[in-house]
Amino acid sequence: MESKQVHWLVRPATIRRLSITSLFVLALTVAADFFLPSYGHFGIDGTFGFYAWYGFITCALMVFVAKLLGLFIKRKDDYYHND
Repeated sequence: MESKQVHWLVRPATIRRLSITSLFVLALTVAADFFLPSYGHFGIDGTFGFYAWYGFITCALMVFVAKLLGLFIKRKDDYYHND
């Protein structure tokens, strides 16, 4: 019996490793705000951790808008089987 290979992005160990690496990079990026001067052009973009929280809020809004848009433009499950 042949065992089916699981894609490397679906493996639990890989998912855990990617999430830990992502959190580490995020922490380094936010920590860099302590050592690097930030010169904001609009005032708010000079605040601590601006790019981290702005990116998070923007991503969350994109997911929310996509879900909302899906409610209006999705088709029925039997769209292709209308006889």
